[in-house]
Amino acid sequence: MRPILRLLVVTASLEAFGCAATEHPEEEPPGRPNFLVIMADDLGFSDLGVFGSEIRTPHLDALAGAGVLLTNFRVAPNCSPTRAMLLSGTDTHPAGLGTMAGDADENQQGQPGYEGYLSDRVVTVSSLLQASGYYTAMAGKWHLGVTPELSPESRGFDDAFAIVPGGASHFSDAAPVLGGSPPIYRENGVDVDLPEGFYSSTFYTDKIIDYISSSLEGDQPFFAYTVYTAPHWPLQAPDEDLSLYAGVYDEGYDALRERRTRNLIDRGVVPDVPVPDRVSWVPAWENLDADARRVEARRMEIYAAMVENMDRNIGRLLAFLEEAGVADNTFVVFLSDNGAEGNNIGTMYDNETWIPTRFDTSYENMGRMDSYVWTGPGWAQAQSAPFRLFKSFPSEGGVRAPAIFKDPSRVQRTGLVAPFSTVKDITPTILELAGVEHPKSFAGREVAPLQGTSMAAYLAGTAPSIHDDDEVMGWELFGRRAIYKGQWKLVWLWEPYGTGAWELFHLASDPSESNDLSGDEPEKLEELLAAWHDYAEDNGVLLPARDMGYGMVDGGR
Repeated sequence: MRPILRLLVVTASLEAFGCAATEHPEEEPPGRPNFLVIMADDLGFSDLGVFGSEIRTPHLDALAGAGVLLTNFRVAPNCSPTRAMLLSGTDTHPAGLGTMAGDADENQQGQPGYEGYLSDRVVTVSSLLQASGYYTAMAGKWHLGVTPELSPESRGFDDAFAIVPGGASHFSDAAPVLGGSPPIYRENGVDVDLPEGFYSSTFYTDKIIDYISSSLEGDQPFFAYTVYTAPHWPLQAPDEDLSLYAGVYDEGYDALRERRTRNLIDRGVVPDVPVPDRVSWVPAWENLDADARRVEARRMEIYAAMVENMDRNIGRLLAFLEEAGVADNTFVVFLSDNGAEGNNIGTMYDNETWIPTRFDTSYENMGRMDSYVWTGPGWAQAQSAPFRLFKSFPSEGGVRAPAIFKDPSRVQRTGLVAPFSTVKDITPTILELAGVEHPKSFAGREVAPLQGTSMAAYLAGTAPSIHDDDEVMGWELFGRRAIYKGQWKLVWLWEPYGTGAWELFHLASDPSESNDLSGDEPEKLEELLAAWHDYAEDNGVLLPARDMGYGMVDGGR
């Protein structure tokens, strides 16, 4: 049987990241810590400059250099399930996001775990911090329930400006991402209109700065949740940013996929793996005609501009903390909610007819207000390189995300590190640092226990890892499913994305999930199948009869 390779702390190439395995003096921080959690929307694993990306992200790179950059961090395959896991510290099913709103199969409808909104079976970290005396605020994407009683203020936020659904135009026209009603924006439970000049990343940054400022006036510790909608489709950026990456992607997605993979290998982020093959339903770049290449390259130019704009706004937010004198007592977390978006957005629901009649889809208007474009699977494979597939899949390309943790007054470990960790670990970490216990009941109701593990000891340098070597994590969304245990992973995907059967991979040596060992490792296969059945039983998994994913190769639903 092939031996399990341990993932170790990577030190050989830290200088390339501006990082060093240094230690900070052990000093008692002033008062209770503040918390700032920043989430990007659909950011690919290899998109950060610190990983060798051509996209400029100097502020996130600096954050990674001063803190810990986790390279073996897992999230859910899609937006709202990850948000539920982050805020609750549990699996998606106890939190009500076993599926997303509107995507339940007949046997799942009305069943516990498949509500499509954040359930009352969990208590949020914001509620617990609020009850313990913290000021709590959020700005940006909620995506955990539409009705007022499911809004952020009902889940422990003192102040919240939220786009309630999963996305919208990034400008003040507030166009929906799918045909139907305009998106809802609420501030503290009241529906609001967007101001003139609104651009999502800028406005959400301004709003969270205003909220934090109000807490500082009262000398109250804060928990601030900043939830960008960039770089989620539709891809749009301010005019002054639209030419930032002109010509950068003219070589195409195949060249970018190879370059991103090599950069990650050179930096020690992944082992020396082959460049992943392009998915079968995407044409080779060289087979596209000149007009198609021009349009495709423009899509990625706009995407990169959105990421740079978001990074610039994150820089403003971090600079504000410095100027306010609270940076040294603020624990900062940055993560993406899932892998890069590679699904066929153009065939979702009635998009094929709705988009060209509702928007100006001309090349000249791409990226501006009233435009509607997305990257697509060719680019998403490069953004998720070298991992398999992308957003909405429990393969590594869908659930492996960059994550940065920084608190100069507490975090002793710095640099590029690779212990297994998950989005479920964020709530336990914050609660431990805040000195707040997770209860068995809250507000008169029993609540699900934490499934995550605090990272505090690992980040302080007093523990060698976050989880045991045989840690188990499961995923099920849209009927696509996977189970991880001790560097082995089982994945089940419908065709054409998978084989329609369980596939077994050894991630330490094969992070690309390219070598199915299910026939070679029968004992390991049985071990992980048993782990899957335990996970499914413990979390109330109900498998649909068909693939419930969106934007599928066959034209979608």
